[in-house]
Amino acid sequence: MYPLKYSTTVICALFITIGAASDQEVNVFREVGGKVSFRPTSINPPVGSIIWKYRSSTGYVKKAIEWDEVDGVSAPNQSFRDITSLDETTGEITITDLKFEHSGLYTIDINSKEQEQKFNLEVLALLPKPVIKLEKIKVNPDAVYLICEYSETIIWKNSTGGTLKGSPHSPKGELITVEKQGNPDFFYTCTLENALRNSTSDPVYERDLFKDEDKQLEEGEAKQNDTQLEKGAAKRNDGGSLWIVSVKILILILAPIIVFVIMYKFWPTFHKIVHDNLKDKPCIGAILKRLDGKNKDYSLPPQLVIIAETNVNGDPQPDGEPNVQHLKEDGEDETEK
Repeated sequence: MYPLKYSTTVICALFITIGAASDQEVNVFREVGGKVSFRPTSINPPVGSIIWKYRSSTGYVKKAIEWDEVDGVSAPNQSFRDITSLDETTGEITITDLKFEHSGLYTIDINSKEQEQKFNLEVLALLPKPVIKLEKIKVNPDAVYLICEYSETIIWKNSTGGTLKGSPHSPKGELITVEKQGNPDFFYTCTLENALRNSTSDPVYERDLFKDEDKQLEEGEAKQNDTQLEKGAAKRNDGGSLWIVSVKILILILAPIIVFVIMYKFWPTFHKIVHDNLKDKPCIGAILKRLDGKNKDYSLPPQLVIIAETNVNGDPQPDGEPNVQHLKEDGEDETEK
């Protein structure tokens, strides 16, 4: 009887001791960019030194900040420099501009003796406002998937306040399958939650999830017709543009040719210059000859020279025919009568 009573007393005392020890560790949550302060339960003078230590999840220990009567306050570790302060009177430490790397266990040594009180800090990411994504189910037009992507706790609810059970979604988050209820005002929400706060999405209404099939068909046909009209108009515009460009190019080619022909036909000086310089060119000469048409060439052969319309005695030639002198190579001449 007594041994049993004694054993029970020992066990109760053990649980009380463990509970008291566990109460010395305080869990603290903060968001990235925020600040946190830790303060020991009591600090008994005289105090000659205070050291706050940081232990990471991997067990690495380093000094966050320290103070002593000789050297004052210093933050030897780069992770805490310029963002950490210490009140040497109360022993309170304050850390600003928190980052994920500041998560860990913080302990305090007073006069080189570690105190029992500990602070377990967890720095959390800022909680965003979730956005519900929709994914159609081809085999069932009266059901859809709703997806909420987040790496922490996700809570699904509908407009009646009921909580819905989600399924894991890759690579992160959850999804739920919702069916058509026949009420366009019925809606669903997704809430993200961490140790500090929660954030809820905008509601997604059934009227936006399930549209009338006939209306969808009409909208599809109208869209197809509009697309065909746009393509036809674009094709006509392309054809008209091509025709205009072709006409412009033709005008640019023909204009100089027309000007040249007019000047050649009606400007004697230009005609003479062109004719004299280009008539012997194989291709251009043929073009000039065609432009001259049937005009006869009245120039005489180099061997013939008109002497006069009279004979050697000064009498007029019969029928007014001129004397024509044939020049010989030796300078002598013969006169035709």
